[in-house]
Amino acid sequence: MDQISSMRCFVRVVESGSFTRAADLLSLPKGTVTKQIQHLESRLRVQLLHRTTRRVTVTPDGAAYYERTLRLLADLDDIETSMTQANAAPSGRLRVDVGASIARLLVIPALPQFFARNPSIQLDLGVGDRPVDLIADNVDCVVRAGSLTEQSLVARRIGTLSVVTVASPGYLRVHGMPAHPQDLEADGHRTINYFSSRTGRSFPHEFVQDGEHLELAGRYQLAVNESNALTSAALAGLGITQVASFQAAPYLDDGSLVQVLPEWSHPQLPIHLVYPPNRHLNARVRAFADWAIALFGSTPALQAREPLPAPQEASTTLH
Repeated sequence: MDQISSMRCFVRVVESGSFTRAADLLSLPKGTVTKQIQHLESRLRVQLLHRTTRRVTVTPDGAAYYERTLRLLADLDDIETSMTQANAAPSGRLRVDVGASIARLLVIPALPQFFARNPSIQLDLGVGDRPVDLIADNVDCVVRAGSLTEQSLVARRIGTLSVVTVASPGYLRVHGMPAHPQDLEADGHRTINYFSSRTGRSFPHEFVQDGEHLELAGRYQLAVNESNALTSAALAGLGITQVASFQAAPYLDDGSLVQVLPEWSHPQLPIHLVYPPNRHLNARVRAFADWAIALFGSTPALQAREPLPAPQEASTTLH
């Protein structure tokens, strides 16, 4: 068997933790992947993986072999890229994951320009607010808002997200305009909360004024885990909430939403382009990264209006 193919199968099994998942990612039959790993272990005369009926884990020898194999395969990809794509247009399949509102309002409307520049790229665009595992899910790169909590990933900041507190005119006619953020925890008001798809934890509403920083849970009847649904709930008059300013802008302009507590701001959130450190940055990823950096850099709503706070674990609710 081809040793390089066996090595690629082994790397994908380690990263996905499953022969079945690795076979799907490689577009190969599961039996072929199994035979490739068996061939590799026979050749090396060591056990690389522990197999049970429920999961696959790497052995100590397998972990050491994985690290060296990963570097070797990256070097091979670099050689091929330099020889075959130096003067060629990027082509092939690219898997990118983007937060829901950023995808709907910013990325997808601009994709005609991306495809005009890169007609040979086939883009698989994952859309949603749920964080993905870049390695296990075989994702080339992601665009996400919020401070990074996974330090092993490589990230480049490409924009800044401003947040605004809003409610519908109908809600305010019934419940009145709050005079202070703490009014959101009084009986007379309702908030619409955002909860993490991964942990189920509800993120607080944040307010900053003259050095004072408040984090309030609010009183909610509805919580959602997707940013477009958050805006829809506000438009339906279900409560007060906080959404990205670029998302709220058209509704503020036509009066469908009203800004609440405008004298209080929300800490701005950085937007990052993120990819795995060991994933080869091929021509397709570079093409998307260059395009995304230019797109976000030319969007006025994503430019910082104040210094960003020091890095900390921030919610990634406003994608």
